[in-house]
Amino acid sequence: MKHSPAFLKIVEDAKTRVKELSIAQVRTKLDAGERFHFIDVREDHEWTKGRCKGSTHLGRGILERDVETAVPDKGAEIVLYCGGGFRSALSADNLQKMGYTNVWSMDGGFRGWVEAGGPVESA
Repeated sequence: MKHSPAFLKIVEDAKTRVKELSIAQVRTKLDAGERFHFIDVREDHEWTKGRCKGSTHLGRGILERDVETAVPDKGAEIVLYCGGGFRSALSADNLQKMGYTNVWSMDGGFRGWVEAGGPVESA
């Protein structure tokens, strides 16, 4: 997918402030049974086609509105992912602005997860 220069600029700016985990690091955490909120921020139609096993859905359009209900503990660990790692970086930046202190963006997103053979669920 070709992204516009303005979009890429705001993503790169957000990435200067957010922490990222690789797909391998997320899989290691899951395999070890670590507890964290694994949140898919993609659009509804993307979620229904398939998602990382064990994740929950809070689309980017409603994330900031609903996250405090879904994850009231602002110190809880949250790993966000999207299609490729750009929208999740923007989302992580916003959650940090809302006071969340342990937020990660999964670099590579769902596409990278599938390419790496990560477990997938579908509707």
